[in-house]
Amino acid sequence: MSETIISIRHLKKEYPNVTPLKDVSVDIKKGDVISIIGPSGTGKSTFLRCMNLLETPTAGEILIDGCAITDPKSDVPALRRKMGMVFQSFNLFNHLTIIENIMLAPVDLLHLSKNEAYNRGMELLRTVGLADKANNLPEELSGGQKQRAAIARTLAMQPEIVLFDEPTSALDPTMVSEVLSVIRNLAKQGLTMLIVTHEMKFARDVSTRVFYMDEGGIYEDGTSAQIFGNPTREKTRLFVKRLSQFKRIIPQKDADLIQIHAELSEFSKNQFLARKNADALDHIFEELVLETLSKNDSSYPITFTVNYRDEDQTCEVAIEHSDTRFTLESGMDEISRKLLSAVSDDISLSQDGAKQTVRVQLS
Repeated sequence: MSETIISIRHLKKEYPNVTPLKDVSVDIKKGDVISIIGPSGTGKSTFLRCMNLLETPTAGEILIDGCAITDPKSDVPALRRKMGMVFQSFNLFNHLTIIENIMLAPVDLLHLSKNEAYNRGMELLRTVGLADKANNLPEELSGGQKQRAAIARTLAMQPEIVLFDEPTSALDPTMVSEVLSVIRNLAKQGLTMLIVTHEMKFARDVSTRVFYMDEGGIYEDGTSAQIFGNPTREKTRLFVKRLSQFKRIIPQKDADLIQIHAELSEFSKNQFLARKNADALDHIFEELVLETLSKNDSSYPITFTVNYRDEDQTCEVAIEHSDTRFTLESGMDEISRKLLSAVSDDISLSQDGAKQTVRVQLS
């Protein structure tokens, strides 16, 4: 059985107007890869920042390898060196090259020679695929490359534990996968990691444990399979269900359809949908909502729902509207009909009183 590397007892953090952490107690084992998920504002980042005293806990105790980091007499810098942190905003020194960023702390704090620090730094840059960027300044790198460099810099301190605070939230969608790939490889090496993330497929695939945070603490703690497949508590069940469903109600003609379309693209990204299905969802929204139903006043309100099944990676799109006279043959122009047929497996209409639903199946 793995040894406990972090023990947290009755951790509390309060601010003048809010108490994000009320009473958190948990043990973390060596080699655990823990994804921390939950709605915004439930204390996920605060929990990480308290663990290495970037935020001072209001009450409670945090032990690293049996030593209380919260004890005023403890050697906080020494304990912190066991625990690296990767931030969402990279925090690289812009006036230093990438290799200089990585060498700085090992030379100053671990007292490595510059030659040792350089060799170690280059080894880490090769690990994260950035050896050819060693002499570049941060401004010359993409966001994904900066975050990979920040991960290499953290690893240069040889931490036992790495905390990731939403490491992909500041990145464009095209850059997310390269950073997650690096973290996946670290997970295979047995490093203890805690990751605040909104990338749910990544959390499902990589984590040995998942903390769902709500109500001022760890509301549910379980394996990835349990939390995402069979959560035991109500708020966790509702959260997981929402992850696989996209639902928006368009109440009137002046609604911000562009914003809803962007949110649909974000849903596709977060679910790691196959490109063909992500493109199909875009086409369905464009042709049925933007080009057809939204131009007819009798269609409102329009409810656009996507249900995604992770088990077989299929989607069902349901578009409920009030224009009961609508038909696929006469209600859409020829180009829209052809586009819809090309991207879908099946299209059907059903009617219930004053409501009509268009259903589109994707596989």
